[in-house]
Amino acid sequence: MAEPASRSQVVPLFAAGFVTAFGAHSVAASLGGFTESGHASLLALGLLLAVYDGAEVLLKPLFGALADRVGPRPVLLGGLLAFAAASAGFVAAGDAGLVGVARLGQGAAAAAFSPAAGALVARLQPAGRHGRAFGRYGAWKGLGYTTGPLLGGILVTAGGYRLLFATLSILAAAVAAWAAIAVPATPPLPKARQTVADLARRLTAPGFVRPTVALAGATAALSVGVGFLPVAGARDGLAPLATGAVVSLLAAVAAVIQPWAGRARDAGRIGDGPGMAAGLSLAAAGLAIAAVAGGAGVTGLSGVAGLVVAAVAVGAGAGVVTPLGFAHLAASTPPERLGQTMGAAEVGRELGDAGGPLLVGGLATAAALGVGLAGLAVVLAAAAPLVAGARTLTRPEAAP
Repeated sequence: MAEPASRSQVVPLFAAGFVTAFGAHSVAASLGGFTESGHASLLALGLLLAVYDGAEVLLKPLFGALADRVGPRPVLLGGLLAFAAASAGFVAAGDAGLVGVARLGQGAAAAAFSPAAGALVARLQPAGRHGRAFGRYGAWKGLGYTTGPLLGGILVTAGGYRLLFATLSILAAAVAAWAAIAVPATPPLPKARQTVADLARRLTAPGFVRPTVALAGATAALSVGVGFLPVAGARDGLAPLATGAVVSLLAAVAAVIQPWAGRARDAGRIGDGPGMAAGLSLAAAGLAIAAVAGGAGVTGLSGVAGLVVAAVAVGAGAGVVTPLGFAHLAASTPPERLGQTMGAAEVGRELGDAGGPLLVGGLATAAALGVGLAGLAVVLAAAAPLVAGARTLTRPEAAP
């Protein structure tokens, strides 16, 4: 496009990002009460938490490719409506035992509209505005991650899981109607026939691998920060209110930083490679601080002070990486293959989301929590120089 789409045309896409983040975290954060009420064991809780992300990992590449074939707008609208239907189905059934089925349906639907929304953000904005567009998109998702646990808990307390799923159904349907009215038609673009070898070459090229590694690392840092910083705080005797505030601070910093980083990228103040490397290094530093702060005060930062510094560093690092990574993917991908690329890159993020906590949890079980946090910090620090060589791209044909 020669001119960027208007704000009214792209804001519904940001709202779609909010839906998937809010939907995932509002339900996930409330499932602990599901096990306590006698509906499921801890093993079942783990499966309920995993089924949403599992559906996304398996289906995002398929729906991304479908978005390239039929156009991203129909896939966006269909996914949002399917999310609304899956949520409404749970409400209509009135059986708490079906929450796993509802989560599976929600995850499959999010696997459709999430990469489609990313492809539309890229197509509706010129390359010179990709940074700020993805920064705003990430900020809206960050808002969903931040408010989901709190609002989800309020809804479950007020009316049970049926009220929460009813709210999610109405929200998804409303965003679908908004997008149907405001988002312009984006027909599929003509493209040359692609072989499996062509796809493999594109998904192993530096223009895809570097930003995807960076996005996976940033997501791993966020996931570990949300899950393990409260454990680190409890280790030092902090109350749940204090550790919860630290997690909210982490999410808020990530949400605020993303639009700034995107604008700086578009203005030429931050390069893709150096910016992603700096973001990973900052997140690694935050995890390292969390690993040694508290207790004996190895860093001179004990208790809540150490956790606050760690949360700000992790949130800021992830906030820098995310818009730069997606903007680089958009610029390094032919427009007719955006859906496929966004779907594949989202799988990388999901793997980071799951792999980070698994790594930290495994090391913490074998040694100590500080060792687990330090282990992920080392991984992120090692990944930083690998992504530093990415050039700032403005056209797909400029990709290496």
